[in-house]
Amino acid sequence: MFAVKKIVAPFLLPPGIFIIPIIIIGLLLIRSRRWRIGMVNVLIGLALWALSTAPVANGLMQGLESEFSFPEHPSGDVIILLGGGVIGEVPDLSGNGAPTQAMMGRIVTAVRLYRRLRLPIIVTGGKVYEDNSTAEATIVRRFLVDLGVPYNHIIIEDKARDTAQNARLSAAICRRRGFSKPILLTAASHLKRACMAFEASELPVTPFPANFLGAQGAYYGPRHLLPNAGALHTSAMALHEYWGMLYYRLIEL
Repeated sequence: MFAVKKIVAPFLLPPGIFIIPIIIIGLLLIRSRRWRIGMVNVLIGLALWALSTAPVANGLMQGLESEFSFPEHPSGDVIILLGGGVIGEVPDLSGNGAPTQAMMGRIVTAVRLYRRLRLPIIVTGGKVYEDNSTAEATIVRRFLVDLGVPYNHIIIEDKARDTAQNARLSAAICRRRGFSKPILLTAASHLKRACMAFEASELPVTPFPANFLGAQGAYYGPRHLLPNAGALHTSAMALHEYWGMLYYRLIEL
């Protein structure tokens, strides 16, 4: 029964509960000689299934993360911590608002790095949407202080709404304060795009990854081919980064 439960459950929960009907409807349309719309349905269903599997999600992530590793002896004069999302107006131990799970990984890495190097931290992140009540950097600063980083070692940049603005506004702070060797800390999957943005801002950085999601040499069995919401979320995160890099090359930077 345990094996049956593990096989059946992925098709009773999202995204599996949507994938199978999409494919079945496509096959029925093909059977009724509505070839084009039927094939579109089947291809959408299969693509969604593929993106919901561990091998595809892992491969997409490795394409973003593989060139980065932890520097053996990191050095610099400031740490730039890029925002990764917060949940506003939720109760927390020391106030309202909390980082997302992904952002919490960046915060913990930043604190660990701070304890090694004792460098000031620039926290960059504003209100992505105007209806947000608190800037991301303000919430992140509270967590850094709670985890032991002195308040006066944290510099706030609370206006940026995306990675390109993070880079431009953080670079301006570095120039004003005389920082010339910043360590750029963000998720490993985000580093490639972030480095592009800082390069466009003419500020050389030392990349420092957090939250690796692409496992090297991972083993895949039949169960990894079943649709999984976590894998789909990972694929969506990776595709967001690929799209962002393309956008930077074509339009913004």
